[in-house]
Amino acid sequence: MTIRLIYIGKTFQPFIAEGCQEFEKRLKKYIKLEVIILPDVKQQGSMEPAQLKKHEAQLVLKQLKSEDFLVLLDERGGQLSSVDFSKNLQEKMNRGTKTLCFLVGGAFGFDEQLYQRANEKLSFSKMTFSHQMIRLFLTEQIYRAFSILKNEPYHNE
Repeated sequence: MTIRLIYIGKTFQPFIAEGCQEFEKRLKKYIKLEVIILPDVKQQGSMEPAQLKKHEAQLVLKQLKSEDFLVLLDERGGQLSSVDFSKNLQEKMNRGTKTLCFLVGGAFGFDEQLYQRANEKLSFSKMTFSHQMIRLFLTEQIYRAFSILKNEPYHNE
């Protein structure tokens, strides 16, 4: 299985980029990992949020194949413990999922087209986090999930 992380826009905070790179490097021993950073929409400052989300959705949809399993990181999604998240990943691998895509949207969330295309929605908390911070949390949790599946000492329980 390939895990594809799709992000809208660059990470501007060096500590987030460095943290993501560290966990991406660690993950490569477990799984094929792809990171796609879509460019920010041009002239987004002059757009209404709904219009911006529609443009972002078009960029994302061009990256997806029909068989890709898409998970939106969304505040209205289901919540899982780290152990349950690792089981969720294992189930997807057991079912033969070829490409598992996690999408972290822009600052205003997702257009309805992406909600319709999504296979799952996942929330990390009832709290609101920046779309930049979620990138780091996501890569760390995927790494943690694989360390759980491999019975490695990274996760304590």
